Amino acid sequence: MIYPRNFESKIGFTTVRKEIAARCISTLGQDCCDKMRFSTSINEVSLWLNQTNEFLGILQSKREFPLNYFFDMRATLKAIAMPGSHLSEQNFHDLQRSLHTVSEILKFFKRSTNDEESSQQIYPCLAKLAGNMNDFPELTSAIGQVLDKNGNVKDNASPLLQELRKAIASATASINGLMRKVIATGRQEGYLDKDTTPSVRDGRLVIPVSPMHKRKLRGIVHDESASGRTVFIEPEEVVEVNNRIREAEAEVKREIIRILTELTDVTRPHLDELLHTYQVLGVIDFIRAKALFAHDVGAQMPHVEKEPHVELYHAIHPALLLSLREQGKEVVPLNIELNKQQRILLISGPNAGGKSVCLKTVGVVQYMMQCGVLPTVYYNSHMGMFNNIFIDIGDQQSIEDDLSTYSSHLQNMKTFLIRGDKRSLVLIDEFGSGTEPQIGGAIAQAILEQLNKSRIMGVITTHYQNLKQYADEAPGIVNGAMLYDRQQMKPLFQLSIGYPGSSFAIEIARKTGIPREVIDKASEIVGSDYINMDKYLLDIVRDRKYWENKRYDIHQKEKKLNAIAEQYNKRLEKLNNEYKAILKEARNEALDIIAKSNSQVERTIKDIKEMQAHKEKTRQVRQQLEDFKQRLAQE
Repeated sequence: MIYPRNFESKIGFTTVRKEIAARCISTLGQDCCDKMRFSTSINEVSLWLNQTNEFLGILQSKREFPLNYFFDMRATLKAIAMPGSHLSEQNFHDLQRSLHTVSEILKFFKRSTNDEESSQQIYPCLAKLAGNMNDFPELTSAIGQVLDKNGNVKDNASPLLQELRKAIASATASINGLMRKVIATGRQEGYLDKDTTPSVRDGRLVIPVSPMHKRKLRGIVHDESASGRTVFIEPEEVVEVNNRIREAEAEVKREIIRILTELTDVTRPHLDELLHTYQVLGVIDFIRAKALFAHDVGAQMPHVEKEPHVELYHAIHPALLLSLREQGKEVVPLNIELNKQQRILLISGPNAGGKSVCLKTVGVVQYMMQCGVLPTVYYNSHMGMFNNIFIDIGDQQSIEDDLSTYSSHLQNMKTFLIRGDKRSLVLIDEFGSGTEPQIGGAIAQAILEQLNKSRIMGVITTHYQNLKQYADEAPGIVNGAMLYDRQQMKPLFQLSIGYPGSSFAIEIARKTGIPREVIDKASEIVGSDYINMDKYLLDIVRDRKYWENKRYDIHQKEKKLNAIAEQYNKRLEKLNNEYKAILKEARNEALDIIAKSNSQVERTIKDIKEMQAHKEKTRQVRQQLEDFKQRLAQE
């Protein structure tokens, strides 16, 4: 359940819907976009998201997807359900071209991208969806036999049509000859100008003549110019031939209607399948538009879980992103988690500090996800399924129902308390405002306690101190603060969870130039306890930011040291490997040297034994051994 009825406009989803519709290339896809709805089925949502994510992969792969001729033929096809009706030449031409696109899409998901994987394996959800279409090859072949490439009925579509068109061509050629003769005679006799050429009136060839010479040209007057200076006469020589052409053209029209009626009769049995194919074609167009939108806003596929859970990283509001992008600005992303232990986040902080944007961002990305639109979060985000999403934001004063703004808020709270459960997400902006602060804060605290008991998850923004204190003490609720730069006196639009935020009312009033005595009087009225609490919150913000910066610096240094240590370990490992390789090489060389030495000694001994007492030969062999030893020593 989504509450209230204008939920989409309150969270900014109407912009998302419009942006997706603008990226559709046909009314088929736009109709699917109009019918886009919130779902509580994890199987349905997962399928929608996976289809969009797969198409996003197609866009990023730069592969050319068939996009020509996404014609919406549904109304045209439904009109021929009655026997005797027929499609026009243009209708059949559009049908033929769009079915060719269907055929190309089917080929796209069957075509192999490499030796191992096919498109069917890479994009299984889209391939399964496309498999529900039929490209009707026999029907497209039948249309191809009747129509030419420009969508006109071919001359040879039937023997009679061919004969009629030949007769018309012959008669037209005859008329052209007769007209040339008439114009030549008129020029010679002086009642036609040299640049006179035939014109067409009511489908008949005529000759423009000056009114003063109209009696010199015998024939039928069909028209005259607006100025009255020209009359258009059909010469009597061509009247009969023109009549035959008009009669033949009428027969051609009747024959074409007969041919188209026969072709329509061939088409009619496939109407249900054709309508289903165009429905799937529209879904593909819609999925492509969602993928294009995801690509443009940096949306990614999160981890989808069955149980209610919100764990968002780098969440941004897509409408805000598009708006700031036009201004050359950037959105500050949001990190937030809601779980069983931390169900409700109570955000406080200064006005115009980003509290409402934070709340709407949670609402819109959750709604996007459960509508099958890739949410604007990082891929490591975890998002669960909610059965209900309730929102209370903005002025809902109703003149018709005689309800004040606060009464309207209370009506919403009643709905939340009655219908909300552990599978509900509640988003409340400026909780408790609209009435006298003390009683408003008390009622808000009681409602917050009841929402917490119902184990509802939610994001709530407030300025009330009693709610901040209650959130600090109650299990299941956690405070959050929108950070503020005290030195520059401007909001940072950053959410910090774990402590309440300050409204910075005194500082903001002082910066805007409110007289000091007014500020001092206000401080006196509100009391020192409140001022001290506000200062305490400011100190917490300052200290937390300081220590967060310190922790970040330490973390960065640790990363740097770890990187250096890893680098040195790699170098040491490399040196050890090189050392081992050198030792192995040296050992092999030594063994080789020893082997050569032994071989040389054995050869010398053998030579000495063979020479026996031949001193000169023995001396030469010994000298060779000495030379070998010297070479060995050098090596």
